[in-house]
Amino acid sequence: MKKSETALKASRDWKIESSDIVYSGFYKLEKLFFKHALFNGGQSELIDREQFIRGNVVGVLAHDPKLDKIALVEQFRIGARNRAEHPWLIEIIAGMIEPGEQPQEVAVREAYEEAGIRITNLTEAVHYLASPGASTEEVYVYYAEADLSEAGGVYGLDEEGEDILLHIVDSDEAIKMLEQGTICNALSIIALQWFRHFRISQSH
Repeated sequence: MKKSETALKASRDWKIESSDIVYSGFYKLEKLFFKHALFNGGQSELIDREQFIRGNVVGVLAHDPKLDKIALVEQFRIGARNRAEHPWLIEIIAGMIEPGEQPQEVAVREAYEEAGIRITNLTEAVHYLASPGASTEEVYVYYAEADLSEAGGVYGLDEEGEDILLHIVDSDEAIKMLEQGTICNALSIIALQWFRHFRISQSH
């Protein structure tokens, strides 16, 4: 562990010396060599890292304010294969941003593809970096309103191998699922934590 008794004005200089795509499939893996300024002055040694390239993501928390219900989706997730129960997860609606798309456009598209619903009154709730030590992925979370009175069924694009079950749940039940760990992926946790505070603020 390093410790300095002298506080210097931090430089924000950094430079990628070289990079190379070492794997390209459904996702990409990039090998990087870079240097950056140190808080105590000077430059770091040459650092090498692999970085996961998967594009940016939009999440949609679709809420029916009249019924006070939320649209949640359930699907198989291979990354959850080590869970004791099973690898089907309940999440908010989400999807990848394709080249040339704006996040709000993706929110509208994914809500229809994954849940068959039309959303309105989009508000950006949260924008964050998913795992900046390992990936370039940025996540945009939107709150949106929707008529969920007749929503339900199985959705998804066949060409993408999607098999998505739509759940319409009371908002209180969704918060309970969050607190009990039933909802356990980061994007949905962050969205529902935001929603819990949003509901409190709306009640005052």
